[in-house]
Amino acid sequence: MAHVDDNSGGREVAIEPNIVPFIDLMSVLIIFLLISAVWTQVSMIQIGSSVYGKKQNEETVPTPPQFEVAFRLDVLANGYNVVIGTDRFFVQKENGEYNDDQLIQRLKQVKERYPQKEDVVITVLDDLPYSALIKGMDALLVSGFPLISVATQGVN
Repeated sequence: MAHVDDNSGGREVAIEPNIVPFIDLMSVLIIFLLISAVWTQVSMIQIGSSVYGKKQNEETVPTPPQFEVAFRLDVLANGYNVVIGTDRFFVQKENGEYNDDQLIQRLKQVKERYPQKEDVVITVLDDLPYSALIKGMDALLVSGFPLISVATQGVN
């Protein structure tokens, strides 16, 4: 607590500064700075490659390593659709059930072709049962693809 000495010999005046408004202001500023810093980083990621890395005419685009090839498993209402790079194949439902054995067999062929590949994106529509997603994920794990990302809304 602070006090003011007024040299009058009388009572000392006690002054207690109110720091609540200052704390409120600082908390608002900290939140604002945190939020604006995140958006600054996102915008740098989106435009960074086009601004800083201008492409030369003599540059050739190297082919990506096998483990960087895009790999996706779509769980559809009528079966599984597997997309690996530019190749794709479809595993049809049999008797109204997903054919997990054929899917595992085909996924193991993909693993033989791309042995370093471990990541995959699985897509599923919201109206499909949750068990269809789990069966697709289990097939991917059995086939040797442990890094699974789930994307909702499926693929058009």
